[in-house]
Formats: sequence, C-alpha cells, structure tokens
Amino acid sequence: MKITNPSKAFILLVGLISVVVLMALGKVSTEAGMPVVSAVVFYGIGNGVAARSGVPVEPVIGKRRGDTE
Repeated sequence: MKITNPSKAFILLVGLISVVVLMALGKVSTEAGMPVVSAVVFYGIGNGVAARSGVPVEPVIGKRRGDTE
C-alpha cells in the first residue's frame, strides 16, 4: 500500500482516533460516535477505491472556486 495523499490520510486518522478516544472517555455516546467512525472509515475506503479506478477525486483541502494561482 502506498499513501499518495499523506495529508488526507492524516486528517482521517486524527478524526478517527479523536472520536474513538471521546467514546472511550464517555464524552460521546456510542450511538453518536459510531456513525462518525463509520463515515470516516468508509470515506477513506471509497476515496481510495475511486482514485485507484481512475475516477477524479476531490481533495479534502483545495482552492476555492474562482481563485487563481
């Protein structure tokens, strides 16, 4: 496996760890935390599959519309 977008992978990892830690500490209920965990995991999987199959993938952070270099 090769991580081609380390910043996106880092954001997903931090989000996943944060929600799991908050759930473990009891600050976020399981009913509220599990959908977030599922969304983060499946976004990462879906984004990787789309990029691998040649479908254009939007970056997590990019230029706003109308911005020039």
